[in-house]
Amino acid sequence: MTTDEVLADVGPRLRRIRKERGATLAGLSEATGISVSTLSRLESGLRRPSLELLLPIAGAHQVPLDELVGAPPVGDPRVRAEPIVRNGRTHWPLTRQPGGLQAYKVLEPQRRLDPDPRTHEGYEWLYVLSGRLRLVLAEHDVVLGAGEAAEFDTRVPHWFGSTGEGPVEFLSLFGPQGERMHVRARPTRG
Repeated sequence: MTTDEVLADVGPRLRRIRKERGATLAGLSEATGISVSTLSRLESGLRRPSLELLLPIAGAHQVPLDELVGAPPVGDPRVRAEPIVRNGRTHWPLTRQPGGLQAYKVLEPQRRLDPDPRTHEGYEWLYVLSGRLRLVLAEHDVVLGAGEAAEFDTRVPHWFGSTGEGPVEFLSLFGPQGERMHVRARPTRG
């Protein structure tokens, strides 16, 4: 809906709310300090509504400004995304909007994999819910237990997965840059 369409609906809504409350234009004028003619033109759509006019009207009717302008109702905030299985790892999206900060609950099955560090733009945050998560970050090789967190710049070569002792469940948060992962050549061991 365009701004003009939203504003066109304000006049009839103002009239309906005033009549529902049994108010007259004269009474509303007295309560708001807005002239009867301005209120009449607002209700008929001949005057474009502004905050300076709508705020006193909302106050006089004791309604939120959203009710006067017909703001869309807030939708169900629950995220009901389907799990995604990638390379044996299950990801449950915890955010629904593309771009911006992305959050996932991740289940890594019990398996022992050789670390394959990668890099990409961005910053990542991990929080272990249960199990033990192995994190290889540059020269560091650490194991995080339940309740532990790690944060790092993803331009540093990194890898994380199960220790092989059991499955691990963790939360992963990263910005939009984290969606564009780049393979980093493995360093040669000499």
